[in-house]
Amino acid sequence: MDSTFIQEEVIDLLAAHAGVGADVAQITAAAMSGGLDFSASLAQRVALLEGLEESVFERVRKELHPSTGAQTLITSLHAAGSFIGVVSGGFENVIAPLLTELGVDAYRANVLEVIDGKLTGKLIGAVVDARAKSHFLTEQAKNFGVAMENTVAVGDGANDLEMIRIAGKGVAFNAKQVVIDAADHVISDGDLAGVLDLVGIKRVN
Repeated sequence: MDSTFIQEEVIDLLAAHAGVGADVAQITAAAMSGGLDFSASLAQRVALLEGLEESVFERVRKELHPSTGAQTLITSLHAAGSFIGVVSGGFENVIAPLLTELGVDAYRANVLEVIDGKLTGKLIGAVVDARAKSHFLTEQAKNFGVAMENTVAVGDGANDLEMIRIAGKGVAFNAKQVVIDAADHVISDGDLAGVLDLVGIKRVN
């Protein structure tokens, strides 16, 4: 989702509203490059959001911009009888309405705990980490009746590596070097519709 399906990092936008943008951005960069354990780094970042008003979700949602080609990717996949899912280390509280509006077939992300209208600095449920992302891919492939060799995983950070490695095609999108090294294909021009060219699906606008 973050820096792949959308241009922004949701955690960084939330952090800016909390006045801890620089601290969180530094942790995010280290985690995406593989320098920090994702789950531990996420807990550190989420803790810094404690006390934010729940209304921040709507404000941040208005700051999101789908990546170039995102809607074309969805429309074209659906026209070809294919499916698209988004699995994110970000936050369902923010991204769920956007994904529903754009027509994504399935999604999963972390859930920020809110009590009495304020973020507690904690998550609800298991963290969506690298293992959870790969499980989501296999789970959704089964749900939609798609053989694993016909799946495509697109990502940019270290927490996408397990998913990329088990997919039929792994695509590094504007990615960190560790992902580029592991992927079958690389897209560096910021156009998500380029995924269609890799699998031979016609673009439909």
